[in-house]
Amino acid sequence: MNKQFPLLVFDWDGTLVDSIERIVTSLQFASKQAENVTLSEAQARDVIGLGLLEAIAKLHPELDVQQDADKLNNIADAYRQHYLYDNKVPAPLFNGVNKLLNELHGEKYTLAISTGKSRAGLEQSINEHQVANYFSATRCAGENKSKPHPEMLHEILAELNFSASQTLMIGDSEHDLKMANNANVQCIGVTHGVHDAATLNNHKPLTCLTDITQLPHYLITSLPKP
Repeated sequence: MNKQFPLLVFDWDGTLVDSIERIVTSLQFASKQAENVTLSEAQARDVIGLGLLEAIAKLHPELDVQQDADKLNNIADAYRQHYLYDNKVPAPLFNGVNKLLNELHGEKYTLAISTGKSRAGLEQSINEHQVANYFSATRCAGENKSKPHPEMLHEILAELNFSASQTLMIGDSEHDLKMANNANVQCIGVTHGVHDAATLNNHKPLTCLTDITQLPHYLITSLPKP
């Protein structure tokens, strides 16, 4: 395969894992339980990819980040409890993802994750799907600044000793692509998650894939030889 981008950094939710419905229902539950606020599906979907506290603050502009910190934290606690332990909506890998990761790993790509999930949420999901061995580095919200700040990508590049020009970010939300832009990293959008192609194309991806499993074909056929 083409090695113009030997480092491939993936978002998690909506990119590799079909978890959008589970996140949406947990955000809706937490807002209703903690603040008696009813969120629409569109409102909840739009913040997926941000760190949890950043997402909650955006969903609740009536709450002041400093003066109402306790209320925001209560919503976050309700979300964590519901998503990690109480929510029965499944969050499987998208069809073909296990084969995709195995193929890319076999072709000696270095794989990493940059996600808005908490460390506990990511570890639970990675272990459930038994894919930890494919990834050389992972970064989560809470440990780093939330997307679209480039800190997560900067740390991954430093840890794995790659340059921005050797790196490709793959994600389903505009927050992923904005982060890539801010890190001067090329990016690809996938449209089976949070945002559609029209929204993703505002952030100058190399392409938008309708299915993440199209990635190897794109790497082989559509990139110039390094």
